[in-house]
Amino acid sequence: MAATEAQGLGVDPREDEVCGVRGVRGEIGHMDHEDSKDCILEPLSLPESPGGTAALEGPPSVPCIFCEEHFPMTEQDKLLKHMIIEHKIVIADVKLVADFQRYILYWRKRFTEQPITDFCSVIRINSTAPSEEQDNYYLLCDVLPEDRILREELQKQKLKEILDQQQRERNDTSFHGVCMFCSEEFRGNRSVLLNHMAREHAFNIGLPDNIVNCTEFLCTLQKKLDNLQCLYCEKTFRDKNTLKDHMRKKQHRRINPKNREYDRFYVINYLELGKSWEEVQSEDDRELLDLQEDDWSDWQEYPVSAVCLFCEKQEETIDKLYVHMKDTHEFDLLRIKSELGLNFYQQVKLVNFIRRQVHQCRCYSCHVKFKSKTDLRIHMEEAKHTSLLPDRKAWDQLEYYFPTYENDTLLCTLSDSESDLTAQEPTESVPIISEDTSRLCALKQSSVLNQLLIQGCLEN
Repeated sequence: MAATEAQGLGVDPREDEVCGVRGVRGEIGHMDHEDSKDCILEPLSLPESPGGTAALEGPPSVPCIFCEEHFPMTEQDKLLKHMIIEHKIVIADVKLVADFQRYILYWRKRFTEQPITDFCSVIRINSTAPSEEQDNYYLLCDVLPEDRILREELQKQKLKEILDQQQRERNDTSFHGVCMFCSEEFRGNRSVLLNHMAREHAFNIGLPDNIVNCTEFLCTLQKKLDNLQCLYCEKTFRDKNTLKDHMRKKQHRRINPKNREYDRFYVINYLELGKSWEEVQSEDDRELLDLQEDDWSDWQEYPVSAVCLFCEKQEETIDKLYVHMKDTHEFDLLRIKSELGLNFYQQVKLVNFIRRQVHQCRCYSCHVKFKSKTDLRIHMEEAKHTSLLPDRKAWDQLEYYFPTYENDTLLCTLSDSESDLTAQEPTESVPIISEDTSRLCALKQSSVLNQLLIQGCLEN
């Protein structure tokens, strides 16, 4: 398979074979040296991979474009540094190359067929210095059509491999993983574990269908936690409890979006050559803004159902719900609001208070607790307790600012008019007396404010 792909890009598959043989010889020479020792100072283990050949092959390596130097794939920067210093060649935007190894092997073969100047731009440094001090560097970039086509082809092949891998993970039912926060084990599909961490621990790394190489991703995150490192701010702590408290209090149960190490685990980063997920997302946002239309004739507003305070009845409008509660449960919320002079926030507290008492199957009038909501409803209707509210201090508490049910749409339909917010008892009309401000010195001595201050002091 590798040989077929290499031929498609014009790469000689024997290059890979030479690299593999050279790596094996190096390993064998090292083993002969180790076998000369007479003692074993550490426990030994057999290779876990079938056949045991993978242990001898070593990590994949990449050759230099011009010489026989090889560097491990994990030391890509060392290879680039070597080519700049020794061969004076620079590869532009190397981080955007989807398959670095096959990219290098392709140009290694092409440079043996034609001069380097046919492909690279020549950059002369120290051009004003004497000729012996001048030097030429060679820039290989996607301005060259052949390089651009190669990068796009590698990108397409990489995307195909990623999508194939993602599809295998979607269909895989042999996944086995452990939650990073509660150590609960999960088997089956990877989505079970990801959904558990998002639902139970508020740790959301994205939808399962948007993630690829999920097992490696989870191992990377687990390794950071084992090293006592916060996943968001990436600070290191002295023990696990301190790290746990930090991530909880700072709401750092999420990954750092600026850490490019995670980009390879998201399919969106493979969709378009040279663009990260941030650029793709910003383009989508701009398209939405450009496609804004003034014609809203096709807009359809769907009614939001509100649920009764005492039963499961739902109504599409708040007016219908008020009628239902008044006729069925003899609970008139509008009358209670008017009689008690409740503003919007006090209505919210009252509704949340009633919701909680009903949820706990407790009558808020006589404080008797029942086995079910049905029994509670029958009792309150027979005893006429639905309209007998407790004292204001029982429900007008700060804790009832928080909804009993997160999706309680009744709270969104409560009246918030200015008259409700400033409900006050009617007071007698107070006359307003204007004073002459043209003579300030005389006003300070004869102002009515002085009399009010004296009267206030006497009353206190």
